[in-house]
Amino acid sequence: MRSWTGLVVPVAFLVGSITARADVVSDWALTTTEIATDGPNTVRTMALAQSAVYEAIDAVTSRYPHDRVDLGTAAGASIDAAVAAASRSVLLHEAPTLTKQTEAAYKKAIDAIPDNQARADGIRLGERAAADVIGKHTNDIAQIEPYRPVTSAGTYVPTTIPQGYAVAQHGTWFMKSAAQFRPGPPPDLKGAVWARDYNETKNLGSATSTTRTIEQTDIARFWASSLPDIYIGVVRSFATASQREITRNARLYAAVTAAMNDAEIAQLETKYHYQFWRPITAIRNGDRDDNPKTDRDPDWSPMTATPMQPEYPCGNCVIASAVITVIRADAGHEPLPALSTVSNTAPGVTRRWTRPEDLISEVSLARICAGVHYRNSTEVGNRMGEQVGALVAAAYGLTQK
Repeated sequence: MRSWTGLVVPVAFLVGSITARADVVSDWALTTTEIATDGPNTVRTMALAQSAVYEAIDAVTSRYPHDRVDLGTAAGASIDAAVAAASRSVLLHEAPTLTKQTEAAYKKAIDAIPDNQARADGIRLGERAAADVIGKHTNDIAQIEPYRPVTSAGTYVPTTIPQGYAVAQHGTWFMKSAAQFRPGPPPDLKGAVWARDYNETKNLGSATSTTRTIEQTDIARFWASSLPDIYIGVVRSFATASQREITRNARLYAAVTAAMNDAEIAQLETKYHYQFWRPITAIRNGDRDDNPKTDRDPDWSPMTATPMQPEYPCGNCVIASAVITVIRADAGHEPLPALSTVSNTAPGVTRRWTRPEDLISEVSLARICAGVHYRNSTEVGNRMGEQVGALVAAAYGLTQK
């Protein structure tokens, strides 16, 4: 099974004033996500692209006083062309096998822009921004140790290689190290917290559960997608809810994808550090944890497929919390609009939340009801995501409410 695969969504490219054109950032973010999810290192590619887009746009608007690199003459450059060129350059570099899709999206965007000096200047600006960002992160994935199956000589173990082991070794963007926010260990298997979590997931997350409600089943199916497009949809619902200046949207997407990148690294580093067992393993071995309150079920299976990586913490929870933390920081004292998104594991369904904390809680419950996580892991994941999101938001000059 491929991790972080995408949902194909049609993209509309907008032309108009700087304010009205703000959606070109959201549209290219969606396009980049769609293409990148079929390539390697999806979240990293998204973060590179959105960082380049932000640098290119801010070079034109000079809105935010950050460490701006010299990208050459930017006055009068077409922002639409700069966004398209920055996104294209990153995708061609990071996902060369998807050149056809990238070039098709780029051609559609460029053909909609008048062929004049502003377009040419925008293209050069976007390409320079991408080259600068890619250069800064050349060594992110330079030294990766391949996964080594845990076994003793001569003993068979399942031969499917777990997912995300390499990503756990990626260079971080804002964290001091992948382990900066690593939490303490999972619960003691002999304790009350473990018994509580074991039995909750055993009952709610079983493929044949009689206690899981229809609503819980629906949200478990919806959030069975731990893919980046589901979160870009959430960001898009916020970014396009009202007219926003384009540089602000570019900064938002840059901060969100950077937070997702560091959050993904952090949660996978923790998973492989602790190597904690998934419910399907634990519940089928419930007689081996020395806890009298965890009864074994030898035939137990989860509602949805179990990801091929260790359990602790809940990775979806880390990502969701990081994204919401950045959105809250961007909003500042402004009221948040209702958030919404779609999922490729629940076609035709759009879910909405009037409070961002409800989205975070829903993701946690969904992963328990899916039978792939425990309550404590979701709580720990939420705290990790908030820490990562706050760190990245501050780095981008966003102040939490």
